[in-house]
Amino acid sequence: MTFILVVVALAIIQGLTELLPVSSSAHVVIAEKILGLDPTSPEMTLLLVMLHTGTMLAVIVYFWRGWKQAYFCSRQATWRYAKLLFLATALTGIVGMTIKTAIERLALRNAPKAEIELLFGNLPLIAVALAAVGVLIVYAGLRHELTVNGHQTPVKTRHAAWMGVVQGLCLPFRGFSRSGATISSALVAGASKRAAEEFSFAMAVILTPAVIVREVLRLVGSHHALVAAGAGRVMGLFLPGVFGLVCSFLAGLLALQWLSRWLERGRWHYFGYYCLFAAAAVLMLHFMGR
Repeated sequence: MTFILVVVALAIIQGLTELLPVSSSAHVVIAEKILGLDPTSPEMTLLLVMLHTGTMLAVIVYFWRGWKQAYFCSRQATWRYAKLLFLATALTGIVGMTIKTAIERLALRNAPKAEIELLFGNLPLIAVALAAVGVLIVYAGLRHELTVNGHQTPVKTRHAAWMGVVQGLCLPFRGFSRSGATISSALVAGASKRAAEEFSFAMAVILTPAVIVREVLRLVGSHHALVAAGAGRVMGLFLPGVFGLVCSFLAGLLALQWLSRWLERGRWHYFGYYCLFAAAAVLMLHFMGR
């Protein structure tokens, strides 16, 4: 398979699974392993960053009209949601960085360069994360359908706080779907489906640029990794990466339409069943020596 086809395949996988609650990172890591690529290499990190950029643009395009109606309809509404997004993002940073630091100092203390990214290719850990988010999605979906009262409950402080904490739990682990976990936690806390969906992806738009900048700085700062990979090889990813960005953008738009339909029609729990199936498949790949 030529490299451009590899990029297209990863872009479509990223675009579809990033915005569906099934963990894009887990699917991309598995695809990279099947294709014989190293998910922790600097060139793959750069490619993933560019694919994430494409899906972020898809989120902005898809939700912009809804955000204008809900978040920018008045100065009061804008200020209210700005405070909620700040709260959620602050809690995400606190929880995520605490877990990241703890893992790097405890679980990875003997590694030559202890970074959480060293665990990104760990298949058993990915399987556990997929199973955990699968259970959460199934529970949230079934519970919400049993308790729904027909009211359109907007995101409140308690919903934003829970979503921020859960998003922080997702960040260090490949397989723990950010959208699946945050939307599910909001549903369990009592928010309506549309409000939970729009707020979850608003959180993503705020968070994603910081993650992208961090990964780029990590790539640039990883001098030895760049030398080993070959700077020309890494830089040569930019043009294929731009093409992949466009593909992930288009796939992302399709994924968001799918997610919204299933969420509104009471099929949210089906995504959880898929995550449980994916967890079993990942474990099978691990035992097969992939």
